[in-house]
Amino acid sequence: MKQSSSLENTSQPFLNNIQRCLFDPLKLIIQDVSLEKESGEYNACHFRCKKILFSFRKAKVTPKKIGQFVTLWKRSVKGPIEPYRFNDKMDIYIIETSYKNRIGHFLFTKDILNEHGILLGKFEGKRGFRVYPSWDKPNNKQGTATQKWQLPFFIESTDDKVNLAALKIQLEVFIK
Repeated sequence: MKQSSSLENTSQPFLNNIQRCLFDPLKLIIQDVSLEKESGEYNACHFRCKKILFSFRKAKVTPKKIGQFVTLWKRSVKGPIEPYRFNDKMDIYIIETSYKNRIGHFLFTKDILNEHGILLGKFEGKRGFRVYPSWDKPNNKQGTATQKWQLPFFIESTDDKVNLAALKIQLEVFIK
């Protein structure tokens, strides 16, 4: 993992976008960035803001299914990949989605991801899953049900018009 002590020390445009869309409106600064080389195609990284630890991924549009796919795994001590665990140090998982001129972010707490079987804890966990931003219209029951539980954690940031009220609710609960 590549370490960076502050956002200014990295040349990753996606980090600047996260800072601008999610943290600047609340006058917060991303720090202690650690890039995950193995999941680089998903812009995987970890960072801190105040005392809260974040994990970030960029979801991908797939050609045959509605929604976007994102991986959320780590390398185990023994070598194989495994889902993140509920007892890992991460507090919030940010999943960025984009399509054409739209962009948005899911801000999931580890409690929510554990409850829905994404983290290894209450259930076996998953190494990847689909997210359904507000602009997607799932065409099956599972997709519709998944979008229903995910949307309360989604903030659209298209054209720099972040929903500041929703963002404050999402982040200020955790960052005081």
